Amino acid sequence: MEAIIRLESECAAAWPALVDEPLGQWRMRAAAGFTGRANSTLTLGDPGVGIASALDNAVGFAQRHGIDPCAHVVVGSPVEGEIAGQGWVVNEAHPGGAESLVMTGPLTPGSYEGAEIADTPPSTWWELAAGSARPTVAQRHVLSSMPGVGYGTLVKDGQLVATVRGAVVGDLLHISRLAVRPSHRRLGLGLGMLKTLYAWAYERGARRQALQVAEHNTPAIRLYEGLGCVEHHRYRYWIPS
Repeated sequence: MEAIIRLESECAAAWPALVDEPLGQWRMRAAAGFTGRANSTLTLGDPGVGIASALDNAVGFAQRHGIDPCAHVVVGSPVEGEIAGQGWVVNEAHPGGAESLVMTGPLTPGSYEGAEIADTPPSTWWELAAGSARPTVAQRHVLSSMPGVGYGTLVKDGQLVATVRGAVVGDLLHISRLAVRPSHRRLGLGLGMLKTLYAWAYERGARRQALQVAEHNTPAIRLYEGLGCVEHHRYRYWIPS
């Protein structure tokens, strides 16, 4: 369990919420609804109070910050049964899927023609990576407020066709926002984008990678398996019934 706590803490550091309040060893997070990870209570370790009080705190925190109560719970963790016992249920309707894999693996640096990694996000990066050319305050904070972040772009024939975000936390590269335009998929661009990001991160001390992917996203899982990644653990989002 210690390895899971360490990795989840590193992933949380790479994905900073607008508000991140401790509850013992738990972390209550809010970011105006942008992504489940930044708007859920990370339930690892000892919250310092009983489970019923801890969940009441999580609900109150969510209400104060205008988001729906949600708990980020590692599958098979000791607290999972306790949360179920309090009447909470898995959020099967979560937009990104109820259950996600955390995958880890080594870095295999490389390069790809047209792929670049910048220390600040180009204006064109936001539209493909975040779904809007005019990001919200929450999107800017989660994706670009911390140091050690690289913003990958890949241009073909004058058009931005792929993006990725990489955040270096210690010796870990956290990967997110890998996106390829539908018109350019199945051409190996995602793979080229990742290997270019690996080279950038390796120069900054990263030696391993981690990413979160929904269990139903088979193409992404296969892509990362081809790069040497394996499942480390899974988590699910729980909500009050």
